[in-house]
Amino acid sequence: MRITVVGGGVIGLLTAIECVRAAGVDRVDLVDAGPIPSPSATSNDRLRVVRALHRGDPALTQAAAPAHAGWMDVEERIGSRFYHAAGALTAMPVRDAAAELAILTAAGAKAWALSPDDLASRYPRIRFPDGTGAVLEATAGVVLADHALVALARWLVRRPEVRLHPHRRAVEISQNDRVVMIRFADGGSHTADRVVMAAGPWSRELVPAAIASDLTLYRQTVLSYQPPAWLRDWAGMPAVLGLGPGSDAWLMPTVPQSDAPLRLSAASACRPVAEMTDRVPPDQWREHLVGVFSEVLPAFDPAAVVDATDGFYLAERTRGGPLLATYGAGTVLAYAACGGMSFKFAPQIARAIADRAVGASPRPTGLDSVDRPRQLAAVGEE
Repeated sequence: MRITVVGGGVIGLLTAIECVRAAGVDRVDLVDAGPIPSPSATSNDRLRVVRALHRGDPALTQAAAPAHAGWMDVEERIGSRFYHAAGALTAMPVRDAAAELAILTAAGAKAWALSPDDLASRYPRIRFPDGTGAVLEATAGVVLADHALVALARWLVRRPEVRLHPHRRAVEISQNDRVVMIRFADGGSHTADRVVMAAGPWSRELVPAAIASDLTLYRQTVLSYQPPAWLRDWAGMPAVLGLGPGSDAWLMPTVPQSDAPLRLSAASACRPVAEMTDRVPPDQWREHLVGVFSEVLPAFDPAAVVDATDGFYLAERTRGGPLLATYGAGTVLAYAACGGMSFKFAPQIARAIADRAVGASPRPTGLDSVDRPRQLAAVGEE
């Protein structure tokens, strides 16, 4: 069986690896419009949080609980280190902490609740409103995302059954009988028995209109913050969520093995847009986040914001998460919406997609939109 994966981000790379490991696969091709791994992929970032707790959502928390072990398994398989169990702290009204802790521990995560006094003594560099408690999740961590993508690509390069095709932008996917054809912007083409399309925010250009109409493109601004003595003061801190006036801001600290600055953002800095343009944030969104974190960090210095960038991702229109679709009698699988949480679930999602691609029984992810994909009869169905 010949399988082609379109997209050099985390889902594409991990899916290619899972296909290599599957029985009956003779060749795996991985194509991308840019280099592999793709520097413009949604998943290509300095740090990504892997945590289980989703407040008020026991089912999603249960689904996310294996993500911690999933990333450690990927590390072991690849033979490279990029996941660090730094923990994750979710702030919330102290009255809610016990119930959220119960959801998290029921999912198998190691965690405990912190009181307002605990927060004040442990994290004096963060301003928490009166009456704020938190849940600290020990079985959580961060992935050095750019390091991980490079390591995954290097593993694939060493496999004799794998071919990488960088700088080839796919513009059309069609089907003739049970053979799938990919046409490229340079006029060339490529055929395969199965195609997995994981092109991130570019997916709307390749999927049928029936799928594209269910996808929303989002643009989010993130600040890179490097205050004086930042390594000394912040190294070893967990990721912190639930911050700010809207309880939707997050802070991603560095890890001892990385020189990455702090990453600061908030859901309020994420907005739907019509199309992808450049990654330079408009001044209003940079200043919006400066205002949010001036409230969150008592010693916040706007001059220590060393960079601000925008990223793009697709999400399913009604549920706001990922979306998997199959068409052409299962010959094409499109992971068409990457969602904001896709990186965390990437090992589970890639395994499930590869299972379907090779004709195996798909292992469940706990994500309904992945475990029960949209099904269209043909590649060109509208």
